[in-house]
Amino acid sequence: MLENEDTKRLGKAGIEEAPVRGWDLHCHTRFSDGTKTPEEFIAEARELGLHGVAITDHDTWNGWDRAVQAARQYGMPLVRGTEITAHVDHTSVHMLAYLYNPDDKGLARMFADTRAARLARVQEMVKRISQDYPQITWEAVRAQVREGSQTTVGRPHIADALVAAGICSSRSQAFATIIATTSKYYIHVPSPTPVQVVQTVKRAGGAVVLAHAGDRSRNKYLLSDDRIIELIDAGLDGIEIWHRGNDPDQRVRLADFVQRYGLLATGGSDWHGAGKPNLLGENLTPDATVKLLCEGRFLSVA
Repeated sequence: MLENEDTKRLGKAGIEEAPVRGWDLHCHTRFSDGTKTPEEFIAEARELGLHGVAITDHDTWNGWDRAVQAARQYGMPLVRGTEITAHVDHTSVHMLAYLYNPDDKGLARMFADTRAARLARVQEMVKRISQDYPQITWEAVRAQVREGSQTTVGRPHIADALVAAGICSSRSQAFATIIATTSKYYIHVPSPTPVQVVQTVKRAGGAVVLAHAGDRSRNKYLLSDDRIIELIDAGLDGIEIWHRGNDPDQRVRLADFVQRYGLLATGGSDWHGAGKPNLLGENLTPDATVKLLCEGRFLSVA
């Protein structure tokens, strides 16, 4: 059981006390669905005076090398990570994996399978959408992919094509309408279970944090208490408490797990550059928590 100042003061009494200094541990670049390069990301974090950041593109580590080079150039500490998509009980679950061995065969296979499934799913969604919006072709969507075959392609690229065609005014509008999970065009992407993700990342020497699990706008059904306990039993290291999507009552609920089970409480902006209204550094993780998160991992902080 871990005990630090975060776990002591979290819980129902102090949950509103979000950190005002520290690290942003949830950020995306053009290697998935962000709009900024790794270099632009690091430079912006430096300008904001953040203590450090994590690159967490979806289901890939392809942006790591450039982010590390930029981190060294700007003197910005960097945690290498990935946001991994999982699914259980009709619920999409996102897991933040940090400082794992990128050469681990099990993890590489999981990423390859998920990326292939995402690509096939996007292509099929485009076919469906094009029946009603002929200007949304695969070529139009592919034009929104900024890092070629190294990019994890997903719904945000369809959203960008919808914006470019003048059909939607923003990514947010596209996600609320044409590519919403309730839309007739939507297709579920096959994914591993959250427990499989935790076990695979831990075998690869990494840390795992459950991301924005209290965000009702993402799922009709939130991850149940029993499922969270399964993740804890599998080796979950922490829960992302400070995220703009977590509803207040859910922050209290999730903080209770942190306190009872000695987990780490993290925060992140889920920054995507211009892709979302989320601001870099709007939610942070304290230095002491980052130190505990990084101890004993396969990789060190760059």
